[in-house]
Amino acid sequence: MNSVFVYCEIEGKTVKDVSLELLTKGRKLANTLGVQLECVCAGSGLDGIENQVMKYGVDRVHVFDAPGLFPYTSNPHTAILVNLFKEEDPQICLMGADVVGRDLGPRVSSALFSGLTADCTELEIGEFDMNVGFDENKKPITKHYENKLYQIRPAFGGNIVATIVNPEHRPQMATVREGVMKKEVLDENYKGEVIRHDVAKYVPETEYVVRVLDRHVEKAKHNLKGASIIVSGGYGMGSKENFDMLFDLAKEIHAEVGASRAAVDAGFVDHDRQIGQTGVTVRPKVYIACGISGQIQHIAGMQESGIIISINNDPNAPINTIADYVINGTVEEVIPKMIKYYKKNSK
Repeated sequence: MNSVFVYCEIEGKTVKDVSLELLTKGRKLANTLGVQLECVCAGSGLDGIENQVMKYGVDRVHVFDAPGLFPYTSNPHTAILVNLFKEEDPQICLMGADVVGRDLGPRVSSALFSGLTADCTELEIGEFDMNVGFDENKKPITKHYENKLYQIRPAFGGNIVATIVNPEHRPQMATVREGVMKKEVLDENYKGEVIRHDVAKYVPETEYVVRVLDRHVEKAKHNLKGASIIVSGGYGMGSKENFDMLFDLAKEIHAEVGASRAAVDAGFVDHDRQIGQTGVTVRPKVYIACGISGQIQHIAGMQESGIIISINNDPNAPINTIADYVINGTVEEVIPKMIKYYKKNSK
């Protein structure tokens, strides 16, 4: 058990950002463990795919190139990972918590009798002691574990942060949503090994039971992830009409509009603007939280923002503890003043 593996999700011939983010995190985990970072690229027409991933510090790139591997279907990709992992016996496997990862991860972990933690917000290497039984005198027998993956995620509706460990079974598997980890190139000239596998050895013809006849990919209407300024509203906005003030403010300061889950559930705004554990994770330069209390699941999606400004009539709101600036007041009185100021002073 010697490697950290990342499954690279590929759209056409391009590795998706969530996979590149996981390669960055995987490199750090591999450095801590003193092992190699490896990745799996499965698709069609993948000549030169290693150039997209190797600069993130990948030591070995496993390429599976065949016409039946794109678009993604469950069985062939599951067969690739299951059979490859039986050969390689990795310590850790990471993949994106998106449509593909949510389908593929459970299939692989089930086939390998491994554990899987979904929607992690942090991954660390650590050690712990665990009670594994009792001796003849009914005293607890404690076993010490080292270099295990701490899989950290909000639980119980975001009311607690849980640290989950998988002490025995391998690989330790975790999925992470796009934007949670930061993407960083390690070395543009990093050199690793490229292994081009015989796909037929890993995927029997019987696994190609689904053939995609047509496929439509609709681009997101909003660019929350790439926005430098985000004005975000919570249940404290009070109504859909009040939420319109945020769009007016966003227009003046060239920002995107986001929302907490409570605001989305209340029908104030569409789901595709939701920020947090069950929405999108963002890292803007400025994040303006309007009427947001600051539950754990929301903070998990925006806590890496450069500057956080909280507008809230509750001085004890949890979000105020992480905010750089707090404006204590109602959104009805504060936001119109901000709009008026920017209209007056914007060039």
